[in-house]
Amino acid sequence: MSKTEVILVKNVVGLGAETDQVKVSAGYARNYLIPEGLAIPLTGANKRRLEVLRQRRAEREVHELNSMSELGKSLSKVTLTISVKTGEDGKMFGSVTSGTVADALKTQLEVLLDKKKIHLEKPIHSLGEHEVELRLHSEVKVGLKLIIKSTTPLPEVAPIERKDTVRSEKRGKRTEEVQEEAPASKKAEEPRKSKSAAKK
Repeated sequence: MSKTEVILVKNVVGLGAETDQVKVSAGYARNYLIPEGLAIPLTGANKRRLEVLRQRRAEREVHELNSMSELGKSLSKVTLTISVKTGEDGKMFGSVTSGTVADALKTQLEVLLDKKKIHLEKPIHSLGEHEVELRLHSEVKVGLKLIIKSTTPLPEVAPIERKDTVRSEKRGKRTEEVQEEAPASKKAEEPRKSKSAAKK
């Protein structure tokens, strides 16, 4: 299989970064890299273009580093709150993943961040305060404070409410019973009231 050398003009996963000079199969270069605008053939003219490409790459990397540093400073000062559903025992349904954190950053802070830059050793399965590492750049890593709270009411509240409703129903029945008995007792009390009124 014949090989050829090309200059990458964009990052290609598994092959190299922009401005890298790489050796690939002639078919791969001819049928994919060059038509897709990912690489240019290694020629005398293109070698001269290489310096311009390297300069652009350096400028872009400096800009990216500065913008990620600024973003890191901002995010390290905020607390992100994520609401989740839980059972009566307080256990979460499902888990909080890097994708969940990325969605919360987008909706709450209007920050678009690739979930690959949000590092979780494993998905979060518990409520409370957590810290997530954001790998914004090879030179920029910051911690993001995360609070996971439940949207489900606390389980202690529900039994108390049920007891109160049962008691009030019983009380309601008792008052009805007393009202039914009341006419007889009122008749017995009426002569007493009239006697006492006469004494006055």
